[in-house]
Formats: sequence, C-alpha cells, structure tokens
Amino acid sequence: MNMQETMIQTVARYKEDFDLFPTANDKIEYIFDLGKKHTPLPDEEKNDATFVEGCASAAWLMGECKDGILLLRGEGTSEMAKGMLTLLLDIFANRPVDEILAFDPAKLHEMGVVELLSPVRQQSLEAFLNKVYAYAQKCKGEN
Repeated sequence: MNMQETMIQTVARYKEDFDLFPTANDKIEYIFDLGKKHTPLPDEEKNDATFVEGCASAAWLMGECKDGILLLRGEGTSEMAKGMLTLLLDIFANRPVDEILAFDPAKLHEMGVVELLSPVRQQSLEAFLNKVYAYAQKCKGEN
C-alpha cells in the first residue's frame, strides 16, 4: 500500500475495482478473492477483548496505538469475513488516529459493495466499525 494514499483514496480505488464487475455475484467473488490474502492472528491475540461482538461469523480485531497511528490486525472465519476484513483493514489499518476519527463510515457505501451484503453481514460491518472507532478513541485518549 502506498503510505501517501488517504482513506478516501483507498475507498475510491476499491470503487474503481468494484465498478469493473457487472454483477453482484462477481463483486462478491472479488471479496472472496481478497480474502485469500488474509493473514490469521496469533492465538494469543484471539480473546474476549479482540472478539468482534455481533459479527455473523467469528472474527477478531486487534488494535494498538503507536505514535498516534492505529495499528489493526484481524481475523475472520468465513470466506466473506476474511475478504471484508482484508478490504476494511486496507482502508482503516495503520492510519493516523485523527484521520480515522474524521472519516465518515458512510463513505464506505461509495464502493458499491455494502448494499450487496445481507442484513446480517451489514450488522457485522457495523460491529467491526464500532470496534475500530473504539480503538481509535482509546488511542486518542492515550496521546
């Protein structure tokens, strides 16, 4: 990832990718493909504190602060969760806390993929975002 790319630019890059696919199924396939780049978390990072409550399939999100940057790592258990995590971590991970807190998650809809998710998956996304913003707030408090 180019470090100069902002969250907005990353979303725009994914939008361009998703726009290339004519059908919802093709877009979902692309998400599954992204999941192939998914790296699991070490077992010691999978615990109650990192577990994403309200996710359709088991998922964990580890967040830590380093010099005002929020480092995120996550693991999902289903193909969909792996793919969405890969995509979301590309957008949210290793960003300045201020950039994350200033980012409007409604912007994610611009990619044209959120509305393809089933209601239960949209809840999972919501749960993931809540955790990201909670970590970001915590970082902000530490600085």
